[in-house]
Amino acid sequence: MNTITKFASLICGVWMLASCATTPAVVEDKVSTGAEDRAFWVETMVKIADPVLTNLSEGTLKKNMPYESLSKDRSIFAHLEAVGRLYCGLAPWLELGPDETPEGQLRKKYIDLMVKGIKNAVDPSSPDYLVFGTPYQPLVDAAFFAQGLMRSPTQVWEKLDPQAKEWVITELKRSRQIKPWENNWLLFASTVEAAILQFTGECDMHRLTYGVNKFRDLWYKGDGVYGDGPSFHMDYYNSFVIHPMLTDVLMVMEKHNLRDDNFAAVQVNRHVRYADILERYISPEGTFPVVGRSIVYRFGAFHALAQVCLMHKLPKHTSPAQVRCALTAVIGNQMKSPKNFDANGWLTMGFAGSQIGMSEGYTNTGSVYLCSMGMLPLGLPANDEFWTAPAADWTSKKAWNGEEVKRDSSLKEIKLVKKGDKQ
Repeated sequence: MNTITKFASLICGVWMLASCATTPAVVEDKVSTGAEDRAFWVETMVKIADPVLTNLSEGTLKKNMPYESLSKDRSIFAHLEAVGRLYCGLAPWLELGPDETPEGQLRKKYIDLMVKGIKNAVDPSSPDYLVFGTPYQPLVDAAFFAQGLMRSPTQVWEKLDPQAKEWVITELKRSRQIKPWENNWLLFASTVEAAILQFTGECDMHRLTYGVNKFRDLWYKGDGVYGDGPSFHMDYYNSFVIHPMLTDVLMVMEKHNLRDDNFAAVQVNRHVRYADILERYISPEGTFPVVGRSIVYRFGAFHALAQVCLMHKLPKHTSPAQVRCALTAVIGNQMKSPKNFDANGWLTMGFAGSQIGMSEGYTNTGSVYLCSMGMLPLGLPANDEFWTAPAADWTSKKAWNGEEVKRDSSLKEIKLVKKGDKQ
């Protein structure tokens, strides 16, 4: 907590959060600046991340991380869940690297903790050696871990020593013995293979492409939305998993010249449309519909929108500032209750506090660290427009205030390039 308080005072000057009881987008009727919003995001991310990374770096994660769940038989998977999911969301911020600013020095601290922690996680002799190959759950979080690696190749992957890199690849390959279900799980296998391809130059082509082809050919429902397998589910899995992983996998495949059908462009088009829908879900008050599975992942529900911001792919009618303000309002609302954390700083099971009854049997303390994925724009530097532009109202806030907003319209699809067509 000392590090958090010190950072907040350094970066914000006289601006301080007296508590988390108010959304920082509006403090005493004063609209916050982008710098103040960023300070709040960093403070929140550090508060979430610190117990996991400090303990992992010291080899005490398994010893000290609590286990809260409706299920008692999944505790062996919980630690990889916490590490993989947290890393996936934290990685873009770490990839900015250290600098002389207070925030840059804070990044240096957590880069070092992550590098040390990863080695402990994959070292067979470590007390925090994590389970990557036991069916079934580890495939999920090996993929989130792999996505984190792909999002921080310079500041984390390149800083691992040769032995740690070898162990990481061994553990990722160990997850190959887990057969994914015919739904979003196929993209977990694809994401692991994409990371192996990125860092070694080789992969299991069937596991890399099988899920991609299923989503491309069979499971697209229209207007930026995929089914979770053959069926449609009213939940946030298009954001938690499907769009972010499908986009990242296709980007790696393009780099290695493994696609010639224009699907990467099609997918980005769909991803942007879905992100635009997500922005419209955020109410004028900074809340969003409590619907579907895994709602205890909190603002991780905006993973797909956060990634589009990170990619600088927002549609022209949606400004970075309005998304910043909308997400700041959501994060502030969800984190204002002190019951989001236990007495030792670990996240609790819940949506806007401690609400274990809103969870499923497959979720536990480790699972809820997926919330970090809603904070990907921290990977944009402090001088990016996302953080420097003046505060702006988001779509629903403007509409309910009687202001003009661009009418919503369905997606115009990009056609796939057929074999033999000119590209």
